[in-house]
Amino acid sequence: QVQVVESGGGLVQAGGSLRLSCTVSGLSFDNHGMGWIRQAPGKEREGVSCISGGGDSTYYAASVKGRFTISRDNAKNTVSLQMNSLKAEDTAMYYCAADRVLFRSGSWCSDLSGVPAIYWGQGTQVTVSS
Repeated sequence: QVQVVESGGGLVQAGGSLRLSCTVSGLSFDNHGMGWIRQAPGKEREGVSCISGGGDSTYYAASVKGRFTISRDNAKNTVSLQMNSLKAEDTAMYYCAADRVLFRSGSWCSDLSGVPAIYWGQGTQVTVSS
């Protein structure tokens, strides 16, 4: 069955950096878009960044554009999120997600209305302090 495991969260001061990593199994990895979704207490789930199966297109939420970079290695079934210039408002639980629909563009996670049709990881906590 599909398994999604993410890691790399932690405590960092504002202005610092973290790199999140995710490993996926049980999936035709290069046919599925991947992404990172976050949720902070009292806030809605937000698609932070996503990438198409082939890695040729990407999406970034306006709040993170220019600071975060998503990448994937299809030979290793992994996806990463490099987070630079972190801000307190980036504090959230971050989830690695695989799109259940094949062949969608890198913007697939830009709209998370309703219950997302995705495979979730267990989440990794990112806390940014000032």
